[in-house]
Amino acid sequence: MNRLLSLKILIILISLLPLQACTSTGYTTGSNFDHSISSIAVPIFQNDTLQRGLEVQLAESLNKEIRARTPWALSKSDHAETSLIGIITSHTIRQLSQAPGTGLVQEQTVRITINFEWRDNRTGNILVARNNFAATSTFVPQRGIGQRIEQGQREAIEELAKDVISQLRQSW
Repeated sequence: MNRLLSLKILIILISLLPLQACTSTGYTTGSNFDHSISSIAVPIFQNDTLQRGLEVQLAESLNKEIRARTPWALSKSDHAETSLIGIITSHTIRQLSQAPGTGLVQEQTVRITINFEWRDNRTGNILVARNNFAATSTFVPQRGIGQRIEQGQREAIEELAKDVISQLRQSW
């Protein structure tokens, strides 16, 4: 009986080892954003493309993602501990397919590319910097479906904002 009890305890301990390994190596179900930072500023990015208005849409999407996914408060640049600054460098539209009978465009992609830096305003250090960071979205301008280019742009911007905020997480 004593041997059976010892065997059960050993099995329980062995089954708990993976849980202990996960917590000791840094895996967590909690937020993996830096909690030593309390505020972030997101000035409107510079827009070097001919497509006006992308910079405002991107700022709105970044702010929305920060509010939804991070512990940080949005703040004005002169009061924030960190700043997320950047440039929209490219806006391209590419044709993916055409209708066989008419040659009209069936599907297109919108690709928006940015360079950005996340800077600690307290120290001046750059926490994260990425160049040629891009997101792409597909839309269908074909007659009958008639999606507008703005829909493709909006989806690309929202994807870009999600990806940028994911880049601000603590190192794995």
